[in-house]
Amino acid sequence: MDTMTREDLEGEEFQDTYTEALSQIIEAKREHRELPKLQEPESEPGQIVDLMAALTESVQKARASRGEDADVHELPKKQPAKKAAARKTTKKAAAKKTSGRRPRSA
Repeated sequence: MDTMTREDLEGEEFQDTYTEALSQIIEAKREHRELPKLQEPESEPGQIVDLMAALTESVQKARASRGEDADVHELPKKQPAKKAAARKTTKKAAAKKTSGRRPRSA
């Protein structure tokens, strides 16, 4: 643990706010006080990305890097695999399958 510890991580950005907030909540509960109101961290709204526009742009760049005459070819369709013929069961195997049934009551 000591070998993985770093002492040079100081400053506002490396502050453990979760542990501090949790300790405040625990202390308030011990003393039967009202829980402290914590401030929400200020964050900038994220940028919304149009995925279809990004994909279209990526395809256009890829085509341009290959050259103007590069075409996309469709792959040949695979033929469906033929089903193997069902194996016939022997009389012994058929007898074993039916031997587990209960006899009919009259």
